[in-house]
Amino acid sequence: MTGEWKSMTLRDANVTLIDCDHRTPPAAEDGYPYVAIPQMRDGRIEFAGARRINREHYLEWTRKAKPAANDVILSRRCNPGETAIAPAGAEFALGQNLVLLRADGTNVYPPFLRWLVRGPDWWEQIGKFNNVGAVFDSLKCADVPKFELRIPPLPAQRTIAHVLGTLDDKIELNRRMSETLEAMARALFKSWFVDFDPVRAKAEGRDPGLPKPLGDLFPARLVDSELGEIPQGWCIKPVGDLADVVGGTTPSTKEPSYWEGGMHAWATPKDLSGLSVPVVLDTERRITDAGLSQVGSGLLPNGTVLLSSRAPIGYLAVAEIPLAINQGFIAMVAKAGTPNLFLLLWASVAHDDIVSRANGSTFLEISKANFRPIPVVTPSAQVMQAFERLARPLYERIVQCARESRTLAALRDTLLPKLISGELRVGDLTAEKIESLNTL
Repeated sequence: MTGEWKSMTLRDANVTLIDCDHRTPPAAEDGYPYVAIPQMRDGRIEFAGARRINREHYLEWTRKAKPAANDVILSRRCNPGETAIAPAGAEFALGQNLVLLRADGTNVYPPFLRWLVRGPDWWEQIGKFNNVGAVFDSLKCADVPKFELRIPPLPAQRTIAHVLGTLDDKIELNRRMSETLEAMARALFKSWFVDFDPVRAKAEGRDPGLPKPLGDLFPARLVDSELGEIPQGWCIKPVGDLADVVGGTTPSTKEPSYWEGGMHAWATPKDLSGLSVPVVLDTERRITDAGLSQVGSGLLPNGTVLLSSRAPIGYLAVAEIPLAINQGFIAMVAKAGTPNLFLLLWASVAHDDIVSRANGSTFLEISKANFRPIPVVTPSAQVMQAFERLARPLYERIVQCARESRTLAALRDTLLPKLISGELRVGDLTAEKIESLNTL
């Protein structure tokens, strides 16, 4: 099969580079997404967080480069060579230093292009044409069509695209399901503990919309407090009463015995920055027993809620593995009677309050001393238990999806270079062969 592959430049393969206007349009409160490099994650575009532009600017900025299904978005700068597939049917404009690659189907099957530009030949060409700069590396638009890649016959391209696309689609399905489950948990928390919907309904003589045994747990009256009206019988506690609040440190990177052969997960805020769901299953770096001895908070248990405490404040996740942390975190180990999911969702809702207590001249940071006194509206033990019973299954399903997606991504990333290079024939993809490649 490998003998049938042709070495071709992107230009000869009829893969076109489409550049666009690299000025930045003014932002609008609503409108069309203006996608920038931070929205490119794991080969896909995440529109959350993208700035918006109005219709007039959208039409102007997409006049030259309007993304279509199976187009590949290429980053020319910051992380040159990174790519993402353009979602079918999505209307958005490209930000600075992003261009489009488009296959016409004569030599490259359009759905295969997204995988062709993630293989080893692609990264070899990136290394060859990358312009190393003092601040940012970059690619020149004129150089990209010169990239020479080994391209399989169209039937093999279709099969490879189907195999890898099926894995990627399942990962995306899990992500969307997790987003829905997370939104349900957030809505439940907000209804009960922010808006006090069941209490307000009962106070107004309305049905709270809950099964009677559950509805009976809520009082029928709001009373004044230092935080405004709260349900009668509930109280206000500092978050330090609900969780043990600790920080971490970085063992000296100059001491090899702290790092070489490390077996303990050690987290930095970077490990949270790329998460699509608030679940930590692994960390980029690990430390040894000697390194762990340098971290005063030690090995934190499963279920610890992690909040990045600086640059930026607000990354949130639950550790599903025992781990140590660096100095960029506030870690909350829930005390008896407080579900860690309550802490996770409270920290999300209380983001502005948390940031308001931060200080620093170079960048804002929330200290443990300033964090512990933050007041939290705390329900009765019975309501807290009821929340745990309803929210826990949602979170466990999110964790299940995250674990499955991690396995699928590892399998996809193992298969991709072997299929794209021709090392593995598509006809050899038996279930047994795939299982042997999955090293998890």
